Amino acid sequence: MSEAPDAASRLGTEPVSKLLLRFSIPAITGMLVNALYNVVDRIFVGQGVNEIALGGLSLVLPLMTISLAFAMLFGIGAANMISMRLGQKRKQEAENALDHCFFLLLGIGLVMTVVGLVFLEPLLSLLGAQEGSEALNYARDYLRVILYGTVFSQIGFGFSHCTRAQGFPTITMISMIMGAGLNIVLDPIFIFVLHWGVEGAAWATIISQAVSMIWILSFSLGKKAVIRFRPRTFKPSFAIVSQIMAFGSAQFLFQFVMSGVQLLYNVSMGWYGAAALGVANGGDIALSGMNINGSILMLILMPIFGINQGAQPILGYNYGARQFNRVLRAYLGAIAAATAICIIGFTIAELFPVQLVRIFAPQGSPALMRFAPRAMRIMMIMLPVAGFQIVSTNFFVVTGRHKTSIFLSLLRQCLALLPCILIFGRLWGLWGVVFAAPVADAFALFITGAMIFFELRKLRNTAADGAPQTAAA
Repeated sequence: MSEAPDAASRLGTEPVSKLLLRFSIPAITGMLVNALYNVVDRIFVGQGVNEIALGGLSLVLPLMTISLAFAMLFGIGAANMISMRLGQKRKQEAENALDHCFFLLLGIGLVMTVVGLVFLEPLLSLLGAQEGSEALNYARDYLRVILYGTVFSQIGFGFSHCTRAQGFPTITMISMIMGAGLNIVLDPIFIFVLHWGVEGAAWATIISQAVSMIWILSFSLGKKAVIRFRPRTFKPSFAIVSQIMAFGSAQFLFQFVMSGVQLLYNVSMGWYGAAALGVANGGDIALSGMNINGSILMLILMPIFGINQGAQPILGYNYGARQFNRVLRAYLGAIAAATAICIIGFTIAELFPVQLVRIFAPQGSPALMRFAPRAMRIMMIMLPVAGFQIVSTNFFVVTGRHKTSIFLSLLRQCLALLPCILIFGRLWGLWGVVFAAPVADAFALFITGAMIFFELRKLRNTAADGAPQTAAA
């Protein structure tokens, strides 16, 4: 174990560049590994079932994103609160946040499992598939199984943020590597050997998530943690729940609105796919193409979220400790690293889109190969600036500007992207829907850039003259 029990205090003393590396590398690794839960499923399903089955997984994605939104609401919310309270030397409040996080994650996981299984067919009818869609059958088979693992994914993913916030990024990374590694082993066994199809992919995922959850909980109950999970002494507090939800609300709303965007994309693919691609099952093929492109984009953006998460404890602790120069250095370092990764991902996607699509669909139909590579190039035009947008949105959370962070989270997904999909789709059909993403990205970049400029100038002035600044409660 490399982290000492006083790991949290180092957030305010060690060089910022060293901290960013120490926290971001495990977080990047963890997020990439976590993305493999979904991406590996899609690769094996595309290769072991067929390309239409990929469309079925795309239909389920909005529901899985809602599940992730709640894990982020309570997990990231508690993590932000923990890192800030540790910076303020209020350890008991940090422990209370950890206890509340577990029971909130457990409760919402059980509720989603029961509701999902009881109302499975009504939920499927809302996923956006057109009548007669073959992809809908695959979605039903996958979702019926994946719902059993909701509690595992909620606690494993949500609690990992709290562990990182205490100064133990390696523990979180190991948890995710264990789960994803097991998933990679089980997927081909269940799909190719046992011939369980998309249900096999779902079983591999929930078994792997259970292993990750057990690992992260065992650490949180042990003596090496800075703050320990103490379920026997838990006393619910509405005030603590409110604070956790305030700290996690920006990421929650971002993911929740993202589910709505995914649903609208699914509906639009069904509406415009057949006419644009010239085949009867064009809607299902367009769904599969968007699923592939979404998987590639996820792999590129996960390191950015890892940098964001790696920087969060550093930003939160030093802001709580009123060391504003360190806050600025951490923010700018995170921006530089995130932008570098985005440029690398953009270059690969623009140069090798056909090869990337073939990873998921080696025998892809002509219609799929006409659509997916071209759509990938278009959708990633603004990718080089995505890192700035993601890190800057989180920066407002750390500095206590929750409403601003919520606005920026909703800006791209709700205020810009949803209208673009609706309007461009009506005007130009399938390709109008594809072009909606880069247009929305450009709009969000302009607004975020203006707001962060004024926020950074204010923080620089505060750091320079030592004027008092009220830390977030």
